[in-house]
Amino acid sequence: MKTYKKLNYLLVPGIILLASGCKLTQPVEQPKRIDTPKTFLAQTDTTGIGAIRWRTFFRDNHLTALIDTALQNNLDLKVAVQRIEMARSNILIAQGALLPSVSGDISGGGRKFGDYTMDGVGNYDTNFSENIDNDRKLPAPFMPDYFAGLRSSWEIDIWGKLKTQKKAAYNRLLASEKARHAIVTGLIAQIATSYYQLMALDTELDIIRKNIALQQSAVETIKIQKEGGRANELGVQQLTAQLLNTQSLEFDVQQQVIATENNLNTLLGRFPQPIMRGTTSEQTLPSGVQAGIPANMLKRRPDVQQSQLELLAYYSDQQAARLAFLPSLNITAFLGFNSFKSSLLFSPGSIAYSALGGLTGPLLNRKALKAGQKRSEAASLEALYTYNKTVITGFQEVSTSLKKLENTKRIGDLKKQEVEVLQQAVTTSKDLFLTGYASYLEVITAQRSVLQEELNLTNVQKEQFLALIELYRALGGGWE
Repeated sequence: MKTYKKLNYLLVPGIILLASGCKLTQPVEQPKRIDTPKTFLAQTDTTGIGAIRWRTFFRDNHLTALIDTALQNNLDLKVAVQRIEMARSNILIAQGALLPSVSGDISGGGRKFGDYTMDGVGNYDTNFSENIDNDRKLPAPFMPDYFAGLRSSWEIDIWGKLKTQKKAAYNRLLASEKARHAIVTGLIAQIATSYYQLMALDTELDIIRKNIALQQSAVETIKIQKEGGRANELGVQQLTAQLLNTQSLEFDVQQQVIATENNLNTLLGRFPQPIMRGTTSEQTLPSGVQAGIPANMLKRRPDVQQSQLELLAYYSDQQAARLAFLPSLNITAFLGFNSFKSSLLFSPGSIAYSALGGLTGPLLNRKALKAGQKRSEAASLEALYTYNKTVITGFQEVSTSLKKLENTKRIGDLKKQEVEVLQQAVTTSKDLFLTGYASYLEVITAQRSVLQEELNLTNVQKEQFLALIELYRALGGGWE
């Protein structure tokens, strides 16, 4: 009967432990993620430009050379590589936790027991025994203790907590890889954007210089007419002021070129130097630009993949936090030489070993574990919301870039027609002015209008290329 009661005392806690363990080891329920629309706008194609490699997408040799240089020298990419190495080391740490730890130990110490204690009386009485020789006699009153050997500890992963932590570390490694890919896509887009901005500025300089030549000719013409009595000083002053304003624009654009080149060189990881580039007229927009199915193309985005992997890592953290409430099985052992005399430390009789295993689990004051669980749950929800926001942002960026590309093309066609009309108006105003049928104010207005609209046309053409680059980046293109 007594034996039966003892078994009950052991069995009841075991059943409770097993029941709670089965409950806590169940996978964490993951909230539903956001669903994406079926298509971008009215597109129904299954492939998109995001799947095109950047060497194929960008056909300008100068631009591809710049991208190659940046992928080798950009400092942000070098930082990202080091973060990957840190994440990889976390996997080794988590993997090492699954294996027993073994350490060498050489230690020495001592203790003086009280005369009126069990150890003190026992040690004193032992030395009077006839069963011990001089080597076994205990030093008095100070008792040294020497040890040289190996000590080991091992937590057996009976619930899978350590494996779950390793899984979280592995997902974070993959997420750090995707973070590097996101930097690559952003870097390629930045370089291409700066490159096309430089070419647009070159075009603006050509337009400004062409207009400076036309305005200088107009100033010379009106000066001649003034001498002939057909114009007055006010007309000379107005045309001269317009010429000076246009000349100041040239220096302003030149400064923008310097700033853009320097920013581009920073992305390339080098000091300021001239940037080799082509011309806007050599660039062409690809026909039939498509975005692809959102569910497929957004998965190509490295930031979406990064958010998804971080979400999985936080789910693993949440599971590990739950498993921390369960008892852990720990085994400790040592093997070595142990002696109270240094001269006898390495003798055969000093060999000592021990092995101890046991279950240890939290019973009281589990607030720290509960706080850790709540923190992991909050972090997991935060990762879910971050993932959903990343998907929504990606869809918005693609949709905006598609519409911008379409609208800038239409605006560009209209601007070309407007510039052609204004160029004809400049020629007409000059002819009328020479024959006395137009005033110098009409000439100034015509020249000013054509200059402004030529610059606007250049800006619209630049925005077309930038919209295409942004669409390529938004679809996750360029990280292969």
